[in-house]
Amino acid sequence: MNRIPIFALFLIIFLEGYAVLSAELLAIRLIIPYTGSGTDTISIIIAAVLMPLAFGYYFGGQFKQKYTGRGRAFTVRKRLILNVTTATVILTLGLSYTFLQMASENLYFYTGWNSRIWLTALYAVLFLVYPVYLLGQTVPLISNYFGRHRLASIAGRVLFFSTIGSFMGSVFCTLVLMSFLGVHHAVSITIACLVVVSIILSKKKVNFHTAIVTLCLIISVLINSDYALSKSNVVANNQYHLIQIFDFDHDNSRWMRINNNFSSAISKDNDDPYYRYAKFLESHFIEPLSWAPVKQEILVIGAGGFTIGRRDKNNQYIFLDLDEELLPISEEKFLGEKLDENKQFIAEPARAYLNNNDRLFDLIILDVFRGQTSTPEHLVTREFFQQVKRHLKNGGVMVGNYMLAPNFSDEFTVNLDNTMRSVFKNINRQVMAPYNGWDDESQWVNVIYSYNHNVESSNGIYTDDLNSSHFDKPS
Repeated sequence: MNRIPIFALFLIIFLEGYAVLSAELLAIRLIIPYTGSGTDTISIIIAAVLMPLAFGYYFGGQFKQKYTGRGRAFTVRKRLILNVTTATVILTLGLSYTFLQMASENLYFYTGWNSRIWLTALYAVLFLVYPVYLLGQTVPLISNYFGRHRLASIAGRVLFFSTIGSFMGSVFCTLVLMSFLGVHHAVSITIACLVVVSIILSKKKVNFHTAIVTLCLIISVLINSDYALSKSNVVANNQYHLIQIFDFDHDNSRWMRINNNFSSAISKDNDDPYYRYAKFLESHFIEPLSWAPVKQEILVIGAGGFTIGRRDKNNQYIFLDLDEELLPISEEKFLGEKLDENKQFIAEPARAYLNNNDRLFDLIILDVFRGQTSTPEHLVTREFFQQVKRHLKNGGVMVGNYMLAPNFSDEFTVNLDNTMRSVFKNINRQVMAPYNGWDDESQWVNVIYSYNHNVESSNGIYTDDLNSSHFDKPS
């Protein structure tokens, strides 16, 4: 068997570990705009990596050198090179935002298929299962290059470098590459790692397989470049969000889309909110406070494009969101101006912020629901709503914007309503769009919930026996 330097063997193992874990995390991040970030879809991606990896380990260990009809040997080296080449080609497509955007739009256009679970499963089967299976064969195949003596020592070192590669694929890829370079460039670096593996394995550094993987790298760099993404109006693509800004001339409006859901919009003529629900929030809850003699403290969970309370220069605002890039992007590319001094942005998870301080607010606005596929599971629970309630001043108001069925035609709408009412007594529900009350399959629309926090509110009810309604009516 042709020898490969020992340091090169461990480098291959390291790069394979990095490529598999980074591909898994990149896949999770890339499908969020299409299928959301729920544990159901993430579990499918994880399963689509772990199971093929296990089979790859097993069948890689069963490989035996074969001979073709012409007497040529299909060696371990050739098996490794073919595996890496095939995996690189598939991952180049599967980890490309441009390709996924085009594929998802055509799939929906021709089939109308939009099931989150099945879309995730289809993506995993087409673009993750087979390449991960092939890359999983790397470690057992590489072990053929080590001597049979000192097996325990070699196995320990192999597992060490593989695990270190996986560690770097999870931590370095997400915390460094996605944060500072963007998801699209992190993809190209993952493809580059596979190119390096192919070159190390090849006796002749210029051959068919190295040409193919190099071409894949060039394609990856081009379709994941800043220029290519700018053609799709992408202004940021980090570990949290894919953010796009659109200008529409027909009504002179500007829209911000986060993870494929339009989250904020303004009229460029007068800077007014564009959405009906946003106008409702402004007119019913923000404008009455604009000239309050005492400055009110307002917490907005879900910053979006920072359009809520934009013209209110009197009260104190805190905007919460995960992504620290939202503020500079909104100021430079969406609003076109800096936030007023009475507005503060904190890049922190909502529940962590509520856990870590005891500050009370006059108004808490929940605006984190950016569409059917982007409902944060941890922000629809009774415990979260109890946290929100604990941070309201007596007489304070909670207002929440949700995408729901107006006539309770699905279980999510019903259960969210049940959850809200289990925490907030006497809560109001306002549908922000016309709808057919007899339609059992109505589309989701914006629904506003509002609650006035009064710790001394009555728990009384009226019955035929005890009915004080004539005394309770206001004069």
